[in-house]
Amino acid sequence: MGKVVGQDELVRRVAEAKRAGKRVVFTNGCYDLLHPGHVRLLEAAREMGDVVVLALNSDRSVRENKGANRPIINEDERAEIAAALAAVDYVALFDEPTPREIIARVLPDVLVKGSDWGADEIVGREEVEGAGGRVVSVLLEPGYSTSSIIEKILKIPS
Repeated sequence: MGKVVGQDELVRRVAEAKRAGKRVVFTNGCYDLLHPGHVRLLEAAREMGDVVVLALNSDRSVRENKGANRPIINEDERAEIAAALAAVDYVALFDEPTPREIIARVLPDVLVKGSDWGADEIVGREEVEGAGGRVVSVLLEPGYSTSSIIEKILKIPS
């Protein structure tokens, strides 16, 4: 089976990895237009454990969070692109506005988010820390964002 899996399969594979003594690291996001900021965060996550899970917002979830004109790339294509990265072991979609439910199901050893999220804003913190895991905020390099890429594209004369 591939790296893009449904949530039930993800939970099964994570449980298997944990039984084998592997450290599971979880992060999430839209990953609409993949850029170096995404790649660097995922590489930082890889350094924190053995199995890296990326939960992607579904198209519906992206629209709820980012507006009617997003995502630019559909969920299946975003999942395929993310799964091709060496730092990522599994990609799963979630349809809710936040990843709280999938985090509660996976209960990773480490939950990673970018430093653009305040400590009290990180969804899933309570679940992960309550299960003995830790939450890590990764410093983001300035200059990388999907919104800024979209703005730059829109300024290109046609």
